[in-house]
Amino acid sequence: MMKYLSKLARCNLCEWRCGANRLEGERGVCRAEMPQVAYTMLSETLASYSVTMLGCNFRCMYCNAYRISQYPDAQWFYRDYVEPAVLADEAIARMTPDTDKISFTGGEPTIHLPYIEEVVQEVQEKYTQIGVGIATNGFCTPKTLRRVIDISTSISFEIKAYDDDVHRMLTGAPSTPVLRNAKVLATSARESIRVFRTVVIPGITEHQVLKIAEFIAEIDPTIPYRLIGFRPNFILYYHPGPGMALMNDLAEQCKGVGLTDVAWSGHYPTEIPGGSETEIAAQYLRRAGCHKYPRSCGECELRDQCPACLLEPWR
Repeated sequence: MMKYLSKLARCNLCEWRCGANRLEGERGVCRAEMPQVAYTMLSETLASYSVTMLGCNFRCMYCNAYRISQYPDAQWFYRDYVEPAVLADEAIARMTPDTDKISFTGGEPTIHLPYIEEVVQEVQEKYTQIGVGIATNGFCTPKTLRRVIDISTSISFEIKAYDDDVHRMLTGAPSTPVLRNAKVLATSARESIRVFRTVVIPGITEHQVLKIAEFIAEIDPTIPYRLIGFRPNFILYYHPGPGMALMNDLAEQCKGVGLTDVAWSGHYPTEIPGGSETEIAAQYLRRAGCHKYPRSCGECELRDQCPACLLEPWR
């Protein structure tokens, strides 16, 4: 057994501090045993080789990756455990000259921190200049946070709600550790912060956004704050997402309390485009880069390089 795995024999990486022996099949809230990889991808947007890990210590009712975060209960199956040296070699082989970091997301990657540390060490032994990104929900112990800071050059930190009761209903966990860790990160590792972010859910988190913005502004008004438009998913499958007007208004409110770097992405259309059935479909295709009308993919000269195959639809 690799030495790093012994640290999972009594797991206290997150604030649940459950002490589960993950090596013997015990599961905490995160349901994780051995560190398992869902999949990997090369992200042009983030200039990053991204590793998505299975499992999460939250149970967010709106999770758009619930098949990953609620593994294995969601009954989807993925890649499984990958030796750190093997994953490191794969990452290095697939990186392009523009790739500046290897990133870890999930699920919640910090529940697998010993594994991530091992992968990072393997990568940096061969590719010394590579950075490390972590996308986290912030629900880790202070000791774990320090280790995350030590290996990271880019941290995306999500504050899902400010008020404890709202946070608990959304995630099943208290907000206090998250806010504590956000403050520690902002004051001791400001240079590592890529963004703080919040998913805007109409009627649920839209009223939390300004409280979070005030919290961030009081610590450091220059921290980038990103508002992400909710997409109906999981338990909130039938709950509507935010319109463009709401996203714009919330961004302006955040600027109004002193934040200097606020942006948003994603909104829920309140009306469908006008036109015939085929024209409505064609409008979306044109936005994606396909101008064929009517479409005939088998005869298209771009079928091997289809511009409408959006691997990163947010771009």
